[in-house]
Amino acid sequence: MQLHNAVIGQIWDPEDAMVKRTRLEKAECPIARSLDALGDWWSLLIIRDAFLGKRRFGEFQKSIGLAKNILTVRLRALVEHGILTTAPASDGSAYQEYLLTPKGRGIFPVLVALRQWSEEFSCDGGGFPTLLVDRDKGRPVRKLELRAEDGRLLGIGDTEVRPNSGAKRRRRVPARAMPA
Repeated sequence: MQLHNAVIGQIWDPEDAMVKRTRLEKAECPIARSLDALGDWWSLLIIRDAFLGKRRFGEFQKSIGLAKNILTVRLRALVEHGILTTAPASDGSAYQEYLLTPKGRGIFPVLVALRQWSEEFSCDGGGFPTLLVDRDKGRPVRKLELRAEDGRLLGIGDTEVRPNSGAKRRRRVPARAMPA
């Protein structure tokens, strides 16, 4: 093994094998920042499963079918971003459980919006095997709507992005210095 490591130059690390991404944690765009925290589709599926009551590593692994090394990295990142937290297993065993934090529970409308978008635009006509329903009434949940402060329904043409006068301004650093 030492000869192998000497030839290769280092020991293989699964985190190094993954594609390096640009960090967006300091981006001025709130969508970019949220994508930095959420990571990728695997992270969203982990969060989905947490909403469905899964708490243990093995439950996530069995449900999603993700390789253990990648699941470990994703769970660690979700904990570091404050979306999940760890706690001792509720049954008193030596295991730990992953629980949604308030920040994690705040992702619920995002998952509902993704689900509803998929139901509208990517179903093959036969419908999906599950339906999101109101627990008390058993009726399907209405489609999410974007509304103005006064209650008006808003579409894409009714909105725009404007500077936030209440936000701290960050000094922009030019990509390269211009000659004087």
